[in-house]
Amino acid sequence: MLANDSSTSNLSPTRSLPPQKLSLPIQPILIALALTYIGIILLLPLITLIYESFHLGVQPLLTTIATPEFRSALQLTLLLAAIAVPLNTVFGLCAAWVLARKQFRGRALLLSLIDLPFSISPVVAGLMIVLLYGRNGWFGAWLEAIDVKVVFAVPGMAIATLFITLPFVVREVIPVLEEMGTEQEEAARTLGASDWQIFWRITLPHIRWGLLYGVLLTNARALGEFGAVSVVSGSILGRTQTLPIFVEQSYLNYQTQAAFGAASILVLLALTTLIIKEIISKQSGKTSKSSV
Repeated sequence: MLANDSSTSNLSPTRSLPPQKLSLPIQPILIALALTYIGIILLLPLITLIYESFHLGVQPLLTTIATPEFRSALQLTLLLAAIAVPLNTVFGLCAAWVLARKQFRGRALLLSLIDLPFSISPVVAGLMIVLLYGRNGWFGAWLEAIDVKVVFAVPGMAIATLFITLPFVVREVIPVLEEMGTEQEEAARTLGASDWQIFWRITLPHIRWGLLYGVLLTNARALGEFGAVSVVSGSILGRTQTLPIFVEQSYLNYQTQAAFGAASILVLLALTTLIIKEIISKQSGKTSKSSV
């Protein structure tokens, strides 16, 4: 008995070691690794860009902004966003409502098709548009006969932007509609409300933050898209250059200050997008808490 007692007393200190003490160093290590990774991938390139843009002062940036090529690229970028955002917002609302409210054959296929721009390379998307609407494409001869130019012109760039930004509104609105349910809409319909009244007074107030978030992501992607647009644009100076294409062409032509200046404008637009995103997230959080 004494031997057993002594053996158990010898083992007891090892059993009393708290497991938390062994895992304490893991948390700071993981935080340090995450910060290092973010610093290398995100912060260092951003700091480098800001330094190269402004280390000679603000004058190079102002000179870049004053050039007609930059103004043309900025106007075309804003035009493509102005085309893509409203059209994909309307489509996204309609598609999200159908997918969230209706069960039908082919629903999973439709969802997969909407998600296609997430899984396909933008360069491949641009190539598909060229194969359809280019001079030697499927519809090329017909478009040439009616004197309509799609590829290497604004229409082709708009189609590419629409393709790339298609899923964002749909994917942000569907979860909100599913969480909302149909009880309030059915009650309003029972009371004699029309479909338009139900949408404006019941559905839209519930999905507004998800809708705004989807619109914001659509706009951000439209402003920064490069791959698909560059394939179908032809990068014609002053005519089919967006801001991202202007950055690439300026850098390749050793006009580094113009490239960095235009890139800093894109960074400013991205930061503005992030600020608006945070405001929307906070407002949606407050709304969900107040509704509870």
